[in-house]
Amino acid sequence: MTARVEKSDETASVSFKADAATHLKKKTTIYIVYLIAALDITWMFIQFSITPYLAKKLGFDTLWFGYLQTTVGVIQLFGGPLFGRFADIIGARAALSLACAANIVFFILLAIADSPAMLFLHKLPTVVMHVLPASQMVVADLSEPEKRADALSKLGLCFGIGMIAGSTLGGHLVTSYGERFAAYGGAAGSTLSLLLVLSFIPQSTKVQSPATKTDSETKRKSIFSLGEITRLMKFPGVTATFLVKIVTGLPSGIFQVMFSIIALEFFKLTPEQNGYIMAYFGIAQMVIQGGVIGRLTARYNERSLLLLSIGISAFVGLAQAYMQNVFHFCLTVVPMMFSLSVFNVITDSLLTKSVPSSDTGTMLGLCASVQSLLRTVGPTIGGFLYVNYGIFSIGFLQFIVNSAVFLYLLRRRLNRKAEYKQ
Repeated sequence: MTARVEKSDETASVSFKADAATHLKKKTTIYIVYLIAALDITWMFIQFSITPYLAKKLGFDTLWFGYLQTTVGVIQLFGGPLFGRFADIIGARAALSLACAANIVFFILLAIADSPAMLFLHKLPTVVMHVLPASQMVVADLSEPEKRADALSKLGLCFGIGMIAGSTLGGHLVTSYGERFAAYGGAAGSTLSLLLVLSFIPQSTKVQSPATKTDSETKRKSIFSLGEITRLMKFPGVTATFLVKIVTGLPSGIFQVMFSIIALEFFKLTPEQNGYIMAYFGIAQMVIQGGVIGRLTARYNERSLLLLSIGISAFVGLAQAYMQNVFHFCLTVVPMMFSLSVFNVITDSLLTKSVPSSDTGTMLGLCASVQSLLRTVGPTIGGFLYVNYGIFSIGFLQFIVNSAVFLYLLRRRLNRKAEYKQ
């Protein structure tokens, strides 16, 4: 009897050590992913410092620069879901490696771009440049469901760090050494990201049993299957949450894509002042996503936080409709960043929890395609509203749309509570 007890204790001890080692490995992988995401955002904002100046040197006017940005939106709109499906099937390491390799090609093409055609050509690799969605997939796969929103919010902290570092570094490199040197610097940085992926990211982060060879081959054939992607909408709650993400995100997305024009024409900001505003954005996002969202998700359920974010966004739109100067705008930045951060984190968390673990990459790819959609249609809608009705129309549209969604969701929630009591 004593021998059996000792053997049982020994087995339990081995099992505990194995669980602890697995937990530590997952935690380490998540931290490495945070680093990769922060570096990727840094390279992205370096690119933002290069492209406008290089485009101007190559003879682009405002209209053609808008076409260039719309091209990226269209490419990533279709690339996002396909890349997510690829990540689910082939694995996290392959997906992140592909995205980082595409970044390297992107920056090299940008460095050698010497004509308008080449500047358009260098945007083609963006079809698979989805490091952030791939990072979200890894974090979603490796984090516990109840802690997923908090884990995903830390990627927003990485975004803020990358925004500040990339804007500062990009401006310095372009001013001191020129656009081409800065582009080669981005290629070198992307190479570092690729080495981190190959060294530390596991081949797969899915927690399911390995598929047979036949199953694997069948899945690989379905990477480009539209049916395999759209079937996720059939899971309970997915379509409703996805529609809320699109409808609520459109007005605020319009303001974001129009901000460079608003800063230049309405606020009359200099490039240096615009840089300070961007740094303010980054700091606000770092504080909110790094120190606030995790505490909120630990105390309140995600549906309540979603409702809160939409309600705050509605009032932010109303405030922006009546703002008269940059000081008024600065007062709206913190609630704006809070509503955006909470809304994006909570909707991503809800959507990934609504589908099987094997499909989190595809779902996050669809979420990324929403942002691409906003970047595609946003400039057209925003330009029309701004030119014909002024900044008031953009803010008021956000107030009307988000108020309607807020009231609809609140009524739906109250009706469910009433049915539950009965």
